[in-house]
Amino acid sequence: MTMQATKQAARRAPCARLRAQAQALARFIRWAPVRVWLSAAVMGLGQLCYGQIIKGLLFMGLEAAGIWYFIARGARDFIGFFILGTQEEDLWMGIKGDNSMNMLILGIFAIILLCFLILLWVCNIRDAAFTARQVEKGKKPRSFPETLAALADERFHIAALCLPLVTVMIFSVLPIIFMILIAFTNLGGDIVYPRLADWSFSAWKKIFSVGKLGSTFGKILTWNVLWAVSSTAINFLCGLGLALLLNKKNVRGSKIWRAFPILAYAIPGFISMLGFKFMFSQSGPINSLLAAAGKDTIFFLTNDASAKWWARGIGLFVNAWISVPSIMLMTTGILTNINHDLYEASSLDGATPFQQFRKITLPFVVFSTTPVLIGQFVGNFNNFGIFFFIRSGVISNYGDYFLASDTDLLINWLYNLSVDNNYYSVGAAISLMIFVITATLSLTVYIRSAAYKQEDTYQ
Repeated sequence: MTMQATKQAARRAPCARLRAQAQALARFIRWAPVRVWLSAAVMGLGQLCYGQIIKGLLFMGLEAAGIWYFIARGARDFIGFFILGTQEEDLWMGIKGDNSMNMLILGIFAIILLCFLILLWVCNIRDAAFTARQVEKGKKPRSFPETLAALADERFHIAALCLPLVTVMIFSVLPIIFMILIAFTNLGGDIVYPRLADWSFSAWKKIFSVGKLGSTFGKILTWNVLWAVSSTAINFLCGLGLALLLNKKNVRGSKIWRAFPILAYAIPGFISMLGFKFMFSQSGPINSLLAAAGKDTIFFLTNDASAKWWARGIGLFVNAWISVPSIMLMTTGILTNINHDLYEASSLDGATPFQQFRKITLPFVVFSTTPVLIGQFVGNFNNFGIFFFIRSGVISNYGDYFLASDTDLLINWLYNLSVDNNYYSVGAAISLMIFVITATLSLTVYIRSAAYKQEDTYQ
């Protein structure tokens, strides 16, 4: 089959599936007995007609609970999701107003519950249709204990995942959807309760504008990418270097030397960060020694341009101090799995130690650690703690930075905007951008890596 024919077949496949589904639906409509249509009209009614009393009452009870919720407040929450409020609060007049943020999250909950009720309605029809087919074959409808036994056996995976799925929807999916939708409102800044918010692209306009906020986003994004790439590379190379060094047979006391980085890894990260902040502070021991020796002091807590690269370099050093031990431990285990016959054969061919490292060690380690390195990159891209602990409260007074310092990452800037200054929509838009950037870069690197393309080569 030619490439063009393959592409045409791929384009026709979705249409063919839709036609097949439409034909199956038409056959079902022509076949469905009256009792199945009763379940379509009122959930559980068809099951009651087949003598499945408990199941039918459960379906009817769930439908009644859903209808009661939407009559009591669900319909109002559903409409409020689209309008985000119509009445502002007026304390002088004693008028209680709408809260746009509450209306948004309650509206999302109402939509999720409506989707659940639709899914339950479909399951109810499918269950009635299954019972109808059983009756046509001369079998008795399943009793409630038999239905429970079938769920525990044939549909165990569905029954076991129901409660976790509901929990994930409420506590994980709903907040994520809420955060995404906040990015498409004008909520934040001056537009906070009791003022009403509207659906808007104002946050995106501010980020991609030529103003101060847009300029700050561009500068921080550039530094964020540079930081993530540099810190990941430094941590990996230093960890691999330590592992190679301590793996040498002529190194005495390698177990003792290996314990020191592990101690640095065992200490909580924020304690190390606060310790380095004190060490490099104006009155800290490092600057005291430099001043005693007549050298220029290192002070990175100022908000001027002279401290920028000192602060960034110290951040890279502190991050390496915390992260290198874990890389060292991981690569130490990987190095023991390399076939040493490869090194002996390459030595006979005249390969130098550096060539052995470049052609044997490094490809094998990179192949084994690619998923971990991608996780390290994402973690470094969103590394909130480093500059929050060692340089918190510093706002740069040069370069048109908006509520940020020259060492802030996007996650730190998002915190300053959202938590400290109530720019909710801008913060949500930035968090969405962080997700898009990290997901795109991670997937691109993984798909182009040997761990994805040449999996069989290293097995």
